[in-house]
Amino acid sequence: MRKLFVLIFLVTSISSCSKIHLFGKKDSFSKALKSTDYEYKLKMAEKYYINKDYNHAQQLYDDLFRVMKGTDHFEDIYYKYAYCAFYLKDYSSAENLFKGFVEAFPNSQKSDEMEFMRAFSFYKESPKYQLDQTNTTKAIGFLQAYVNTHPGTDRAKEAQDYIEKCRQKLERKDYENAVLYYDLKYYRAAVITFTTLMNTYPDSEKSDEYKFYIIRANYQYATESFEEKKQTRFEQVVADCNDFMDRFPESKLKKNVQEYLDLSTNNIKTLKQ
Repeated sequence: MRKLFVLIFLVTSISSCSKIHLFGKKDSFSKALKSTDYEYKLKMAEKYYINKDYNHAQQLYDDLFRVMKGTDHFEDIYYKYAYCAFYLKDYSSAENLFKGFVEAFPNSQKSDEMEFMRAFSFYKESPKYQLDQTNTTKAIGFLQAYVNTHPGTDRAKEAQDYIEKCRQKLERKDYENAVLYYDLKYYRAAVITFTTLMNTYPDSEKSDEYKFYIIRANYQYATESFEEKKQTRFEQVVADCNDFMDRFPESKLKKNVQEYLDLSTNNIKTLKQ
């Protein structure tokens, strides 16, 4: 019974302490938010920012942003205010703030960092490959602009990595669209899309796969054509197969391509008889 009483007392005490701490923190923030002592408000904003409480820090910086413009503190406030938005995953606002920082402080030692973070904010807004890729395209543009203006720097190398990830995402989306045309038996559309895919991503590790899809699509298109057009279209398949052999001599798909080459050659012979 005594042990039970002690346990209840400890739980109650801990709960009470937690509530005091919680309300104390809330009261401190409310006091800082309402305060017209801007040095105190700045001190509290710094405290929240250091403790990664970006929600509270952002609200205080929002007040300070308006009243401390032109002061010695303003650059640092602007810098941290922008990062608050970024850490809170409000990437659209962060992008605007990073941009604004560079415009307000073009000679700042932090302006290069802010340029990078602006581009990186677009990257963070880039959605899954299945969705609209407008922000992915924007991210590539801004990241590439950063690389061009800051060649050889560590951030430029990092930006280049993000560009590659964006390009992979765009390539994946284009690939899925091309496969969809093929699966729906829109063979001409599939050929055009896979050809565009190869031209857009000439260094892709999947180039041989894209070319093989072109061969397959052209072969299906030929088999379903009117008799008078079949020979010309099978000849196109033969040309595609020969091009594949020249371009991808080490490809694992060579055997499959050889099958289509033999089938197309035999079809041409039959049509000529």
